Amino acid sequence: MSSTSGSRDLARSLELLWGTGARPSRGPKPGLTLERIVAAAVGLADAEGLDAVSMRRLSTELGTGTMSLYRYVPGKAELLDLMLDRVQSETEPAQPSEGSVRWQDAVETLARGHLDLHRRHPWLLKVNQARTVLGPSVLRGLEATLGPLKGMGLSDPELISVIITVQSWVTGIARLELEATEAARETGLTDSEFWGRQEPYLIKAMESGQFPMLAGLTEDTFTADFDHFEFGLRRLVEGFEVLVAGRAGK
Repeated sequence: MSSTSGSRDLARSLELLWGTGARPSRGPKPGLTLERIVAAAVGLADAEGLDAVSMRRLSTELGTGTMSLYRYVPGKAELLDLMLDRVQSETEPAQPSEGSVRWQDAVETLARGHLDLHRRHPWLLKVNQARTVLGPSVLRGLEATLGPLKGMGLSDPELISVIITVQSWVTGIARLELEATEAARETGLTDSEFWGRQEPYLIKAMESGQFPMLAGLTEDTFTADFDHFEFGLRRLVEGFEVLVAGRAGK
């Protein structure tokens, strides 16, 4: 399946996303809808990966002929655009506890929501979204996020940069998680087994005196108990707070 957003008939993708495209008037299987097709594609990608998604496989999953699907969506590339917009509808914006939403809460919600989205749909990391087709769910999410971020007092390009910074960092965390899972599956070794096999060599290296900084690290340095996501998120918010305070003091 195509792994690049907006790689084929962009006009048709936009028509389907915004509901302006003509719907099938004859021949479709009763109960078959574009929404059902997209939902099935997302479910298949979640279960087996993006490569498993094909029009033929979807027709089998939905119990219909392959040509019936083409009456709703022209191909796999356009289907991917619809899948991307659909999963974006799952992310909930920050909700105010009292009064308006604090921008700090909005940043945290953005980060946690982005990580949860990638955990539910690991195939997103395989998609080139440099040119995301902007459907209604994507725009609603951006609208909801920008509202409270306006309270930061930054310029509009800077607000977009805040979102890019947070999402790019979270994507890196999500990629580390996915790659760790894939490595364990492909090698058949757990993390403890993998690092355990290297331990004799690492001990010798540390005792050699060539790596004094590494040898001096505490035993809990690489423990899985340390939450790198929470640590990084706190530092991001604190960094933004310094910027906002500096702007307010001008």
